[in-house]
Amino acid sequence: MKRNIKQQLFFHELKKWVISAIFIIPALLVLSSCADRSKSFDLVLLPDTQVYSRLYPEIFRSQTEWIVQNADSIAFVLHQGDITDHNSEEQWQNAAAALSVMDGKVPYTFVPGNHDLGPGGSTSNRDAELLNKYLPYDRYSKMAHFGGAFELRRMENTYYTFSAGGLDWLILSLEFGTRDKILRWAGEVIEAHPKHKVIINTHDYMYSDDTRMSMDRNHSWVPQHYGVGKDTGDESVNDGEMMWEKLVSRYPNVLLVFSGHVLHRGTGQLVSTGIHGNDVYQMLANYQSGVEGSKNGGNGFLRIVTIDPEAKTISVKTYSPYLNEYKREPDQQFVFENVKF
Repeated sequence: MKRNIKQQLFFHELKKWVISAIFIIPALLVLSSCADRSKSFDLVLLPDTQVYSRLYPEIFRSQTEWIVQNADSIAFVLHQGDITDHNSEEQWQNAAAALSVMDGKVPYTFVPGNHDLGPGGSTSNRDAELLNKYLPYDRYSKMAHFGGAFELRRMENTYYTFSAGGLDWLILSLEFGTRDKILRWAGEVIEAHPKHKVIINTHDYMYSDDTRMSMDRNHSWVPQHYGVGKDTGDESVNDGEMMWEKLVSRYPNVLLVFSGHVLHRGTGQLVSTGIHGNDVYQMLANYQSGVEGSKNGGNGFLRIVTIDPEAKTISVKTYSPYLNEYKREPDQQFVFENVKF
């Protein structure tokens, strides 16, 4: 049967559309990929919220509510530990209520600090039952981006993956006084993700004199000075300098290390070169009571880390959603340039 004129015109136009689509769609995909690659994104750091969990839960909640309100630009939230002050039921209830505001809205990770371990937060042992009760593995393992844990059904040591800025990322969240066996596990996770840029999130690593925490430099608050620091063998703890030697410096794709814990001015930064020639950007931030000038347990200050692969920069700002105020001192607002992503 012969096609009528309308049918012929229809098939002619359809052919033109298909041919155009063959060329246009790949071009649009390339443009979209380029746009994703050039788009900057934010990480938010929540260090040492212990006093909020004890005395000012409304400040903790103001932080997570602000994060949710700005979720479009935030790729991940990282808590550096000391979630609670005395590892008590009431404080974990307050902390879990604040953190759960972000559930299903912004991905986040956390680590136990020394105040989250042992009876009353004493770190006399590694009892983290309350952490695992209020921030349970069964819940977080089902969330997007969760990669795995050192120990099944426990959240002390975990990893996550995500993609942003045209790059794949791996976050390793490691316990206070990270043990030898945990460092070995972390190395195995990194080796399994050779194309990912690695972020190490932990409680105790950098010191307030812009060096890594070290017994050899007579630093305060090193993990060896706590009850868990007396363990030996695979259970032996590592300070920041030991973590650098055993883990951080050994892999070419490690880019960032975040930590809290240390008082004095509560800040520190260091750029070091690993054995493969890669620069590693290491930062301390802490605003809790005991840090110079701290009020209300830290007044809600958090860190915003903006990563811009196209501009080759990592920019850091310090902001309080509770006060709607920035800290603008040089150690609170700065930029790393010529970053090799």
